[in-house]
Amino acid sequence: MTQAGFAPVVDGESRVLILGSFPSVMSRKEGFYYGNPQNRFWRMLSAFFGRPLPRSVAEKEALLHAEGIALWDMVAVCEVEGSADASIRDERVVDLQEVLRAPIRAILCNGSKAYELLKAHFPSLLGMTEKLPSTSPANPRYEERLWHEALRRALADDAFFTMPKKS
Repeated sequence: MTQAGFAPVVDGESRVLILGSFPSVMSRKEGFYYGNPQNRFWRMLSAFFGRPLPRSVAEKEALLHAEGIALWDMVAVCEVEGSADASIRDERVVDLQEVLRAPIRAILCNGSKAYELLKAHFPSLLGMTEKLPSTSPANPRYEERLWHEALRRALADDAFFTMPKKS
């Protein structure tokens, strides 16, 4: 069955774009990103910013907006069985230009699938992109420290990421 992803969470203050692949079954049921309570994403983000763990969609959106984080998935529409990235077929990727109107200076990919799709469809953005281990509960190689280090670099005043030149 064809499934559609979510709209981006972004505003004029967003400095870092975090890209996932496609919402899990639990996220689709909740209607928002990283809806599986076992996914480490919201715990990692709230720990990094020293904020309480957001529970509701409104609290999650408020955290993102307050800290300059944009959030989206690479896949807009696809055929998918369950939640595994490996089951994604016939995908249509999003148009990142919509989000890049914000002052985004770094892109952090939540897992390999998001990174591979970005690399295939938007190679000019690789200079400002970092691939990080998936926060999925299915990923045994997750390290919160790597996420915190990447966020620290991406949010630094002298962030080493630069937007590609428009041609």
